[in-house]
Amino acid sequence: MGDAGSVDLVARTRAGRVRGGRERGLTVWRGVPFAAPPVGRDRFRAPKPPEPWPGVRDATRDGPLPPQPRTTTLMGAGLRTPMSEDCLTLTVVRRSAGDRPKPVVVFIYGGAFGIGGATSGAYQGESLAAAGDVVFVGFNYRLSALGWIDLSAYGTDDDPIETNVGLRDQLAALEWVRDNIAAFGGDPDDVTLVGESAGATSVLTLLSMQAAKGLFARAIAESPAIGAVHGRTRSAGWAAELVEDLPGGADALRDVDTEALVAATNRLDVAVSDRLPAARVLGPVVGDELVPDYPLDVLRRGEGLPLPLVIGTNADEGSLFQKMRILKATPVRMDRLFDFTGLETREPLLAHYEGGTSARAMERFVTDLMFWAPAVEVAAGHAVVAPVWMYRFDFSPPAMRAVGLGAAHSFELDHVLARRGGPTRRLATLLGWDREARALTGRMSGAWLRFVRTGAAPEWWPPFDDATRHTWIFDREDHLESDARAQVRAAWSTWPQYG
Repeated sequence: MGDAGSVDLVARTRAGRVRGGRERGLTVWRGVPFAAPPVGRDRFRAPKPPEPWPGVRDATRDGPLPPQPRTTTLMGAGLRTPMSEDCLTLTVVRRSAGDRPKPVVVFIYGGAFGIGGATSGAYQGESLAAAGDVVFVGFNYRLSALGWIDLSAYGTDDDPIETNVGLRDQLAALEWVRDNIAAFGGDPDDVTLVGESAGATSVLTLLSMQAAKGLFARAIAESPAIGAVHGRTRSAGWAAELVEDLPGGADALRDVDTEALVAATNRLDVAVSDRLPAARVLGPVVGDELVPDYPLDVLRRGEGLPLPLVIGTNADEGSLFQKMRILKATPVRMDRLFDFTGLETREPLLAHYEGGTSARAMERFVTDLMFWAPAVEVAAGHAVVAPVWMYRFDFSPPAMRAVGLGAAHSFELDHVLARRGGPTRRLATLLGWDREARALTGRMSGAWLRFVRTGAAPEWWPPFDDATRHTWIFDREDHLESDARAQVRAAWSTWPQYG
């Protein structure tokens, strides 16, 4: 491949050759197809291999994002961001060629399985590739009802609809990495799978699946909501509601405009979250051959793939959702939640949240219900079969406290992806702590890269086990806690999981 100054921009994949470009000292390939377009009769079907192409394909422009609501280019699609069902493409970023294959980071973006994309601002990995001299891969996967609701009842023998097609997209991307990343300078046997939010839920789901065996060597899950994964009966019921709301009903399911399908899915999600607080319509579906059992239960029993894991949450995950009115906790919703789970759980739990009467208490409750408590369960179970390092992100600069966000959901991303000038990091330090934030970026991205290179965290971060339950707290000044919030953890240990 030559040295960094004369690197060949053309890489040969199994489907054909692609020509990338040089960007700020990096070599980047964009819009590389890892599967055939899932359009027409292939809507709601598992992805197929890409069709081979002749010659050299241009790979200097991003592919379109999956269909989704238009929000912001930071987390998803902006007003002019191209979107298409023909979205199964990926980006490969590398600092230099080198003489040896490099470790590979494959990143799964978040967005509640309804928004997001590999090239959205929050998930870009160029800085990490530059800082760590690793090969960074980001890929798109289908969102909304196109990927994450069980619509299989509306298929036929001649024209089936499959389950978990968004998850199958993720498997196809990992298989592409296994088969092709060597041509880009990466080591297919040294892949670290990283995900945030819905991406972290995906990482843990993949970690629980035999179908993912051999596709990655270690995993990092940032703020997973693994307890909010549902079974086929519930998902099929939501699918029936969705179809009833679509123009043309079930007969038009394969042909309905994507904008109408996404809008109907959003309406359904809001309605369901009012009836069944903490439930999300979109996500992996349990009960098919791919995901036969709940990932949380598999990992809690120590039956996941025995691979090293970094897992953690942010101290104030719930604050952002309260502000955005997503998963918003209200007194009415709290009542409905305990009506569903059983009133005997109410007082023992709410005793740790000021009775659940204040907005701050409800934010903390959502943080623990959706993120922290299930993550602790995963860490304890998986630590039996593989090394686990647990963290909590507590960094809360004055600007974040002033607007009531604290250490909010996703605000660790700039730090772990080595973006010292990243958008959320700049926002967080408007009122000070810029120097502290820069130092934290170095510590967190350094710890992630150490794990990527060696399969272990730095020496100052001890592993989690059932006896010590070590949790490393990333903050203005880091520190170690053993069995963090032990009484609260004990109260959550009897919480009935959704099924």
